[in-house]
Amino acid sequence: MVGISAARAWGARGVVALGLLAAFAAQAQTAPAVGNADFRGREASGEARQIARWAAEAGDAGGRPFAIVDKKAAQIYVFGADGLLVEAAPALLGQAKGDEAAPGVGRMVATGIPAMLRTTPAGRFESEPGHNLRGEAIVWVDYEAAVAIHRLRPTAPGQRRLERLSSGSPEDNRISLGCIVVDPAFYDEVVAPTLGRQRGIVYVLPDTRPWQAVFSGAAVVTTASAATPL
Repeated sequence: MVGISAARAWGARGVVALGLLAAFAAQAQTAPAVGNADFRGREASGEARQIARWAAEAGDAGGRPFAIVDKKAAQIYVFGADGLLVEAAPALLGQAKGDEAAPGVGRMVATGIPAMLRTTPAGRFESEPGHNLRGEAIVWVDYEAAVAIHRLRPTAPGQRRLERLSSGSPEDNRISLGCIVVDPAFYDEVVAPTLGRQRGIVYVLPDTRPWQAVFSGAAVVTTASAATPL
């Protein structure tokens, strides 16, 4: 009888153990995969590459699509959830250099944002698809500061936004109120299907502060990984 009871007890424990293993396996299958960051041969700064490693290889993006905005280079890199670059393109950025959003700047859009406050804030942002007051589809980066990724829109001819976007030089790309402005085709073909249908992460690199001070987590990515070219 003792032997039978022990066998029954073990059998019950075995069923529970098998059930736990199955649950763990199912969880592993649904958990977000962490891939290798890959710029597909495109040029990018060392800072952008380090952030990509942090996002994809270290898993900071949590298996979500992400974008890196390099303000110094006036470039945006959009990655899929697998860490592979979808595409990169020039971007227009805030007219004023700076890495902080002024308090209450989002409420100044209707009345006019002073030129000195037209910054594109740096940092790690959880993006969200949305619409502006005109009903235009955009990707919110910092909702409180009214900063989003959106298409190039018609503006006063004197701003020469289209020419600035296609000039090939980052020096003249500072013209927006703070938003990240891209070519309409790039938005429709790259941004919209990648970040415009689900939440993601947008990393905006600083232009006045050390990047390590803004992204302390990325600064601890191993030296061996940092030495591996993307």
